[in-house]
Amino acid sequence: MTGTPAVLSISSSSCRSHPLFSSGCFGAVTRRFGSVGKRTLLPRAMSGETLAPAATAAVQEQIVQDGNRVGSVKQQLSSLFEASLRATFPELNIEPMVAACTAKFGDYQCNNAMGIWSKLKGASSEFKNPKSIGQGIISNLPPSEMIESTSVAGPGFVNIGLSSTWMAQSIQNMLSNGIGTWAPLLPASRVLVDFSSPNIAKEMHVGHLRSTIIGDTLARMLEFSNAEVFRRNHVGDWGTQFGMLIQHLFETFPNWEDIGEQAIGDLQEFYKASKKRFDEDDLFKERAQEAVVRLQSGEEKYRDAWKRICEISRREFDLVYERLGVHLEVKGESFYNPYIPEVLKELSRKGLIEESEGARVIFLEGQQIPLIVVKRDGGYNYASTDLAALWYRLNEEKADWMIYVTDVGQSLHFTMVFSAAKRAGWLPDSSIQAFPKTSHVGFGLVLGSDGKRFRTRSSEVVRLVELLDEAKNRSKAELLKRLEESGKLAEWTDEELEKTAEAIGYGAVKYADLKNNRLTNYTFSFDQMLNDKGNTAVYLLYAHARICSIIRKSGKEIDDLKKTGRIVLGHADERILGLHLIRFAEIVEEACTNLLPNVLCEYLYDLSDKFSRFYASCQVVGSPEETSRLLLCEATAVVMRKCFHLLGIQPVYKI
Repeated sequence: MTGTPAVLSISSSSCRSHPLFSSGCFGAVTRRFGSVGKRTLLPRAMSGETLAPAATAAVQEQIVQDGNRVGSVKQQLSSLFEASLRATFPELNIEPMVAACTAKFGDYQCNNAMGIWSKLKGASSEFKNPKSIGQGIISNLPPSEMIESTSVAGPGFVNIGLSSTWMAQSIQNMLSNGIGTWAPLLPASRVLVDFSSPNIAKEMHVGHLRSTIIGDTLARMLEFSNAEVFRRNHVGDWGTQFGMLIQHLFETFPNWEDIGEQAIGDLQEFYKASKKRFDEDDLFKERAQEAVVRLQSGEEKYRDAWKRICEISRREFDLVYERLGVHLEVKGESFYNPYIPEVLKELSRKGLIEESEGARVIFLEGQQIPLIVVKRDGGYNYASTDLAALWYRLNEEKADWMIYVTDVGQSLHFTMVFSAAKRAGWLPDSSIQAFPKTSHVGFGLVLGSDGKRFRTRSSEVVRLVELLDEAKNRSKAELLKRLEESGKLAEWTDEELEKTAEAIGYGAVKYADLKNNRLTNYTFSFDQMLNDKGNTAVYLLYAHARICSIIRKSGKEIDDLKKTGRIVLGHADERILGLHLIRFAEIVEEACTNLLPNVLCEYLYDLSDKFSRFYASCQVVGSPEETSRLLLCEATAVVMRKCFHLLGIQPVYKI
């Protein structure tokens, strides 16, 4: 996948250099999730092996099938090993520890033997050491066409080699039945993702970028995993700043209702003007504070002005969301305001709320400061609003899992809110009951080249609209340059140029963020993110377009090959690529479970690298294995497209 940089374009038609880990086993061990689907099915037997009826029945209970979904390879292997562990050690309650491995050790490994030995050591047992435990686990494995070989290494590590025939059939089934059959099985069925959350009357800036992009990707992965996802935009649409805005509107444009939105004009400038008066004019500040009281008491004139400001602001937000391809449902702070009094009454009845220095607070174990829920002046704050929102999401929306995507600076706040909810009995002890639960998804800062918070030269925050405009313009300029140099500019329509520039520009911005561990800061650089080499969206979009070109140039109808052809993983690089493909479900599972989009980015980049090695060593078009290899090309493209979709990136198809 190296050489002259490609020129890319979007089409609605279908598609006709680094290892992730250097050695050993990698990834979190898979622990079996509870049944979330219908009756289970079991892969057929390995020759020459038998299994006790009780163990077979256990496997039938454990491998979950939901329609055509059978869970990730890890989940399927974990179910097989759980059956073996139950049969081998019926007196112990053991969760299987299955991890993917490098080729040196096999494809997967079960790592329970050492832990079991620590429990059995000194007791009367037929097992004399960890290695004999590993051999016992193998002897009770259920029959499965998944597994080609097993062996015990070192102190009882059970190595598993997958059947290449089974792997090839799994890939072929995916091509026939759709990538949705590779969706992982997750235990949560109703998930709420709270992300983006800009403040009304303020323009979205680069500070909103990470929450919006990360939250959207998490929502997409959870939706792909068949969870019902509530995409919640908890906008800041309530509070003291609205008194300032409304009073400025009334005084500057007494006939604002007749003038309409022209009275406000540029909302950002309107906000700055009202804030300047609020900071410099004490009399105006008093009138603004009075306006807050009248707004919150429900006075019609003030409510109408508030609604108008919110409508204008939301329309501006929606223009940004449309460009990013992000969909959200707004339930702002004002929505939860009516619930606050009853929620606080419930917490008081349970003895959680105490008086402290004129405020009402909740003391929490392990925290040096209390959680203030009512200020000294009797007003509510973020904590009271967030507790009311959490109560609503648990009791009205029946969410299993509530995920809050904000910067790491808010970690303590959410830790305290969640702790208060546990004290109130709203959330269970996670060691006893997994759901419902809450998670705070923190993320670091976006930095400039100087290592400081990313700002304009005038030290203002970077407007998100301007950032996206520049990404598209830079992408388009590079696209035009390449087309002119290759003499292909006449082959492209203006619409193709615009859509391709957007796909590459916006995709580059998203991927540059998502490929990093979200907890770290990252440096924003257009030059790096728009580079067509290395771990960038541009390189990956090019890789996908190259695969599509290979299939098109073959002259074969890929849909026909899916019906008549057969995949064979005969070459070592074919098998390496195939193994990486079938791990897609567990990668999405890991990214969802740990709420880390960079896990999916690493998988995608590694997939392009493995395809490059396959293509370099295995002739596709014109070879005796052409049909099988074209199907392998198509499977790679399908998985890449799904990765792009989950990352919110529009794929491109044409070089």
